[in-house]
Amino acid sequence: MKKYFITGLLVLVPLVITIWVLKSFIAVMDQSLLLLPEAWHPHTLLGRDIPGIGAILTVLIVLTTGLIATNFFGMQLIILWEKLLNHLPVVKSIYSSVKQVSDTLFSDSGNAFRKAVLVQFPREGAWTIAFLTGTPGGDVANHLQGDYVSVFVPTTPNPTSGFFLMMPKADVVELEMTVDEALKYIISMGVVAPVPKIPKLLTQYSNN
Repeated sequence: MKKYFITGLLVLVPLVITIWVLKSFIAVMDQSLLLLPEAWHPHTLLGRDIPGIGAILTVLIVLTTGLIATNFFGMQLIILWEKLLNHLPVVKSIYSSVKQVSDTLFSDSGNAFRKAVLVQFPREGAWTIAFLTGTPGGDVANHLQGDYVSVFVPTTPNPTSGFFLMMPKADVVELEMTVDEALKYIISMGVVAPVPKIPKLLTQYSNN
């Protein structure tokens, strides 16, 4: 009975959590229906709510925004829009901060979360996985002697929170694993270990 119960949990728990996450995500995206007039809502036109319609609308809005932003006139419109927001006292600080973070995370030229590293935290001799986010800047760099890097140490099992550290580059060990592999390793609390990388020379020898 114990064996069957644990096996059932191993099958159902990932499925239930996946459905719950997708349901929550779609529910948030469905909020985009509030942008439409009441007469255009599904419960008005069809007499019932249809989950996912708002998610489709959100995707269309994002794609349309990206399409407009990639042409010349759209870029000029965005420049004017940002100039307007940068002249508003409270909005300026919020918008600029969020934009810097989003540009760093989603830009192809950004360095955030592009490499998994190994660092000693929270004390010497205790190791954990972190993500390289860049190098210290501003006045902070003036007070750090030597070559430093910025890393983000996520918490387990929720990697969305964590600690931001500036450490000597010599104390950071680069790992031969992808960011996705490192996240799975962190979320699973070390249970789901990445597959060891096979040296290229050994792979070529085995193929021959």
